[in-house]
Amino acid sequence: MTVKKNRPRDESVEIVLSELRGKDLVILTTHKNADGDGCGSEVALADWLRSQGTETFIINPTPFPENFKFLLPDISWVVEADSSSARELCDGADLVVVLDTGENPRIGKVEPLVRGLKTVIVDHHPIGGNPIEGVSLRDTTASSTGELVYDLIEGAGGPWSKTSDLGVYVAVVSDTGSFRYGNTTPHSLRIAAELVHRGVDPGKIYRRLFGDYHKTRLELLQSSLSTLDLDETYKIAWMVVSEKAYESLGATPEDLEGFVDYPRFIDGIQVGLLFRKVSRNAIKVSLRSNGAVNVNPVARKFGGGGHNQASGALVTGSMERVKKDVIEGVREAVEISGILK
Repeated sequence: MTVKKNRPRDESVEIVLSELRGKDLVILTTHKNADGDGCGSEVALADWLRSQGTETFIINPTPFPENFKFLLPDISWVVEADSSSARELCDGADLVVVLDTGENPRIGKVEPLVRGLKTVIVDHHPIGGNPIEGVSLRDTTASSTGELVYDLIEGAGGPWSKTSDLGVYVAVVSDTGSFRYGNTTPHSLRIAAELVHRGVDPGKIYRRLFGDYHKTRLELLQSSLSTLDLDETYKIAWMVVSEKAYESLGATPEDLEGFVDYPRFIDGIQVGLLFRKVSRNAIKVSLRSNGAVNVNPVARKFGGGGHNQASGALVTGSMERVKKDVIEGVREAVEISGILK
């Protein structure tokens, strides 16, 4: 089975491949609180680069999530950004590849480590206000960064391994919500079919990603659902993650995966929001749209960003003030969408 090439990307793929080839040491990184797309893309590309004889390490601004460590054939591929090893590796690197983000603030503490290094960006998000400069493969029509990494490895003629197959599959399935979201493309489905044909087990991966929750997550979800509120007129619903429950349960950011989807599951709701206090005066806001409302401008208004249907921001202020301001911003986006007419 052969996946058809995505012709509009061919030129960018070749340019990026020319930058990747022949390097001795490459650093890979992604955004803070890496998700399945970021982690899967990193592992797949790291595996391919290592097959080319390039020493490759993953250095992220926040720890590599526990629930994605099954992707790693060797945990030594990951180096903590705070370590002396990270500084030494970055000082000696030929290139840094930034995956699943193109914004300087999103790579956090890694940014000063790689400042001045030759940079490649592989991303499917719209370019924001503080973009990372470098050679890029950016395509907002891609379902995921994993789809772009597939095109890179395929464009190079492989080789493919079980590790890179698994990494790309997890990346694509994570960002498309198991192919339920509107960003699912024919190309992403063809890629998935090819990877399954080669031996990736969809049932096993689904259970690993979405069907194997521990008690902490469910107790935190129970607490969060108790805060569910909505504005039926503007078709918005939201939840708040209790700071007390989060801390007392010993929860982690991975436990919150998918929480923001619950408000938008309500019949008639178009936008779901999730609010969580992450420090004394900062609230993390996640925004998800069912398609008709573009939530990206709302996130950007508050210093964040993302996609039209999935965005986020870290907003300074009290919980009540941030909720009020963000919900008002979403109301404006709903009005602009025209769905109230």
